[in-house]
Amino acid sequence: MRTMDHTFDRTSLGTFLRTRRAALQPEDVGLRRGQRRRAPGLRREEVAELCTMSADYFARLERGDGPQPSEQMLAAIARGLRLTPDERDHLFLLAGYRTARHDLCLQHVSPGLMRVMDGLAGTTAQVMGPLGETLLQTPSAVALLGEQTQYTGNSRSATFRWFTDPAERERYDPEQHDDNSRTNAALLRASATRDGPGSPAAGLADVLRRTSDEFARLWERHEVGLRWSETKRFVHPQVGRLDLYCQLLLEPDQGQSLLVFTATPGTESQEKLALLTVLGTDRFAPGIE
Repeated sequence: MRTMDHTFDRTSLGTFLRTRRAALQPEDVGLRRGQRRRAPGLRREEVAELCTMSADYFARLERGDGPQPSEQMLAAIARGLRLTPDERDHLFLLAGYRTARHDLCLQHVSPGLMRVMDGLAGTTAQVMGPLGETLLQTPSAVALLGEQTQYTGNSRSATFRWFTDPAERERYDPEQHDDNSRTNAALLRASATRDGPGSPAAGLADVLRRTSDEFARLWERHEVGLRWSETKRFVHPQVGRLDLYCQLLLEPDQGQSLLVFTATPGTESQEKLALLTVLGTDRFAPGIE
């Protein structure tokens, strides 16, 4: 159990949450303002849904009579309220924690990428961390690639899963597997070289060299400069083959990237991608306390 260094300041936490909610406009999170909206900012119910918690629980935190939130709950609040890294750290201090845990900081999606994602609800898109961790997916992305945000440990990295879990390759065309393996190894080498010994990238590479013969062979080739192809071919268990384009938007300050998958208009792949959007499960539904 992690030791807390500060007293839980219920009153200040409630005030901070109210001011952040008032500053967040419907347009900021992809919602329509509506004619009946009078109060500034978002409603508690809307913020609670963004934070995947009950409206009653969020209301108690705002009133200052709720229980001390866990670090995981605070991370969800920081994401739902589109907090900057400084605001996120302030939130953790008010709740009694010296800083946010390192792993939770890495999972915090930048406000800029969150704003873009809010406008992509009907699009196949996801936010990736610096080691290929899937941080956020639209419903259509879940339908295309499966739910990828639930992994823990090294398995959070898509690169790690690519070399250690055969299921990771099932939705990719076998003809692209070799190129994907080479690119995964080359990009991890670039990250490990840039961040240096002792970095998460270097640690992940060491683990993969011990656990995957394929990765170990590719690592010894010292390939660099490889990039992902803009065209990707998927083999989906329900709709079959899809030929998609993958556009990349980088957030260099946090090492995060936004992937957007599209299809050529008028093609069979576009029809299948539209079907996946319908089939997608809405992972932003309200949760529980």
